[in-house]
Amino acid sequence: MKVYHSINNLPLFKNPVITIGTFDGVHEGHRNLIQKIKSLSNEKQGESVLITFDPHPRLVVYPDDKSLRILTTLNEKISLLKKEGVDHLIVVPFTKEFSLLSAKDYLQNFLIEKLHPSIIVTGYNHSFGHHRDGNIEMLRRFENEFHYKVEELNKQLVDDIAVSSTRVRIALNEGDIELATDLLGHSYSISGIVVHGQHLGNKIGFPTANISINNSLKLIPADGVYAVRVNYKNEKLKGMMNIGNRPTVDGLHHKLEVHLLDFNKDLYNEELEIHFVKQLREEKKFSSVDELKEQLKLDKENTITVLK
Repeated sequence: MKVYHSINNLPLFKNPVITIGTFDGVHEGHRNLIQKIKSLSNEKQGESVLITFDPHPRLVVYPDDKSLRILTTLNEKISLLKKEGVDHLIVVPFTKEFSLLSAKDYLQNFLIEKLHPSIIVTGYNHSFGHHRDGNIEMLRRFENEFHYKVEELNKQLVDDIAVSSTRVRIALNEGDIELATDLLGHSYSISGIVVHGQHLGNKIGFPTANISINNSLKLIPADGVYAVRVNYKNEKLKGMMNIGNRPTVDGLHHKLEVHLLDFNKDLYNEELEIHFVKQLREEKKFSSVDELKEQLKLDKENTITVLK
């Protein structure tokens, strides 16, 4: 898959079959859409082209709305899409100026002039342009003038994509990692840099790596203890992760920290990629540090069992 981070100087694609979306999470619904694009491009002896945006359009259109949480960062999205066998991914820089394009300018000056599509694949509810007044009916009106065809997605597929995205977020917010994994078709992950903490884990026999997340918009699963798999450089590690305020020992700051099994190296300033497997339990305040230590021993045993 070739990736482009600008809409200028794009190559001339061969009979491009294009579709547009945020593809956040790259979940099973998205995969069904991608298979449709690939199938059509094969029929046309052309190329599959996915168009997405960075940053997320909501950040530009609604800058005061701080509620957005994403399932995949741009790098994660690119990595997942590469596995799907797409020919081309265009990451459009979503600017204020771009957001102000009228629907006609969006179609003519962006889609047609830059991409020369053979087929535009879209859903019944797709809208575009300033005020979002462009839609599938508009695309159909200009088919003959601009020499492309519109392929409408099955309504059920479009609805499944929207529902799947919402269900993944709900599952993660409830700590239901197994459901989220089923909906995504892959494990949910976060990446971050190991930073210095208070070294409280060392004192109770469970040293942890404190994680500073790379992207503040990334959705963090519900507070609790999780069995996780960790990628560190070329090493595949196992661990248990705590997300929360550590009410037994601190309770003041929200932390993400992972205890790695059978691993004892200095990780400060190193990047870890953490894949969630299962929530072991919710966060809990214990009556003493000793009680916490006993629970952590049980958590470790459960982690080993889950990650076998």
